[in-house]
Amino acid sequence: MELKLYNTLSKTKELFVPIDKEDIRLYVCGPTVYDLAHIGNARPVIVFDLLYRILNNIFGKDNVTYIRNITDVDDKINNRAYAEYPNIFINDAINKITAGVIKSFHEDIFSLGCLNPDFEPKATENISEMQEIILALIKSKNAYVSENHVLFDVTSYKNYGKLTNRTLKEMISGSRIEVATYKRHPLDFVLWKPSSEIEPGWMSPWGYGRPGWHLECSAMSTKYFGSHFDIHGGGIDLIFPHHENEISQSCCFHKNDKMANFFIHNGILNIEGKKMSKSLGNILKIKELLNKWPSEVIRFNMLRTHYRQPIDWTETSLKESWLILNKWYDVTEDQKIFDENNIPYEFIESLCDDLNSPLAISKLHEFYKEGNYDDLRLCGNFLGLLKIGKKDWKNWIPSASNIDVNQIEMLITEREEARKNKDFAQSDKIRDNLIAKGIKLNDNKDKTTWEVL
Repeated sequence: MELKLYNTLSKTKELFVPIDKEDIRLYVCGPTVYDLAHIGNARPVIVFDLLYRILNNIFGKDNVTYIRNITDVDDKINNRAYAEYPNIFINDAINKITAGVIKSFHEDIFSLGCLNPDFEPKATENISEMQEIILALIKSKNAYVSENHVLFDVTSYKNYGKLTNRTLKEMISGSRIEVATYKRHPLDFVLWKPSSEIEPGWMSPWGYGRPGWHLECSAMSTKYFGSHFDIHGGGIDLIFPHHENEISQSCCFHKNDKMANFFIHNGILNIEGKKMSKSLGNILKIKELLNKWPSEVIRFNMLRTHYRQPIDWTETSLKESWLILNKWYDVTEDQKIFDENNIPYEFIESLCDDLNSPLAISKLHEFYKEGNYDDLRLCGNFLGLLKIGKKDWKNWIPSASNIDVNQIEMLITEREEARKNKDFAQSDKIRDNLIAKGIKLNDNKDKTTWEVL
């Protein structure tokens, strides 16, 4: 089975050829744990969970290593710690914040059916590894010390801008760049910065301070994967400056041409056609959604859009996802055990075309129409769907969508009886009442089905 993936480095879809087919390495940027995860945070987790499943299927679970890091040192974390715990030592306050957010994040993504990564390193556990990289970059003249900061010199790396395909001048004009007297070039980025007495920090050759964000992932990927690995993933918003800067410092540190062979990025997520932001008050937390919808509805709704495309997250799309799953649950059997080795070729083949989940879902629709319910359940399971027992699924229905399925089915039965008795006035009345509630009936040869208008 050939796997093709869109590579941001080349701007083309490429055949994935592992560096070592018995040691495939996937590194994905994880959350910055300053607040509860929102639905935008869930998108890369679900996308790269799907990629992890595909790699496991093709190359074997024992031959794939998946790392998703946690950023637990960050100014946003500091600010929240100051606000919520002003009277305790800052490091203790930060630990209180990050421990709670990490626990909540794990609960959320477990609910969304995501597999655990093989390793989940924290930035604060890898400070010495970061300092080692900084020392080497200073020695090689790729970094310099200025006003108690250590900065990477972007002019020292000839390939800076290759990932974004922009020149230094273009990157300056198209980005928010911190203006600072200690920088030689506006795009030079911080590897280490000083901390005050009330800020978290670690002792270093450059004084008490803390690492820059971009350095963290270079240190953690190096620790587990060495100088060169297969795939680096994350959201499209990380292409610049985060991943561009990661590549620069990693390649200079290791003295090689590539950090990873593939850089893969998922598209943005909007809410009801608008960018998710605090100013608009439309930041949608995963926990809020899980209180309203079954977790599989959230996962399925995400997978219905190709990972590289923007996704518009709407109540209408969630309702549509619920209706499709509800239809599929009606024909699946809870007690059956399936062998993933028997997954139909055409289903996996669709996913191997750059994680084409919409095409894979179209195969599920085909299985349903053909009455091939075993493959429907088997392939649904592969996507992390149709895993809830039917009884548990049905218990969610009334609170999930404000649609009383039992009442609808009862009215359909009454209508069928009216039609048999040639009471067409009553039949039409039931149909019109359902239309008024937003339910359309479809009279087929064998049975009457319904859908939301």
